[in-house]
This record gives sequence, structure tokens and C-alpha cells, in this order.
Amino acid sequence: MHAAAVRLELRIPGVRSLKAKRRVLQQVTAMLARTFPVAVSEVGFQDQWQRSTLGVAAVAPQAGHLERLIHAVQRTMLDHGDVELLEVGVAYLEES
Repeated sequence: MHAAAVRLELRIPGVRSLKAKRRVLQQVTAMLARTFPVAVSEVGFQDQWQRSTLGVAAVAPQAGHLERLIHAVQRTMLDHGDVELLEVGVAYLEES
């Protein structure tokens, strides 16, 4: 088993309120969870209008599959029109 925690630092340029930000993030997180076998949650910048950090948890049977999944999530976020991907961090969880 191979697992990773992915941190996605986002800028959400079109919003002017926390309510608008939540609407965009709900669409983004639902799309990621629907498209990929991952769990997604907002984990940072909850009180700022145009910033957010999403945490994505991914598990795969092979390391190569996990890498492809992480890159697919990253590409999807780069192509998403409502958010700007600022930074990606990946922490691999070791199996003991």
C-alpha cells in the first residue's frame, strides 16, 4: 500500500466574500472527490476570501499508480478556471 498527503495552495481570484469562496471550494472539492479516488478537505486560510489550502489524501496499491494519481489531481487543478494553483506539496506516508 502506498499513500500520500497532498497540499494544494490556491488563490481564488473572483470572490468577494467567504460565502462566494465556500461555493467555489465546494465545487472544486466535489469535482476532485467525484473524479479521483481521493479525500479532500480545506485545511488552511479558512478565514481569507481569496486564499485556501486543500488537503488531498490518496492511497494506491502501487507507487506508480499513486504518482499518476497525484499528477492527475495537480493537472486538473492547473486547468480549473475558478482557482489558481500557487504551490503543491506532497508528503508520502511510509508503510511499516
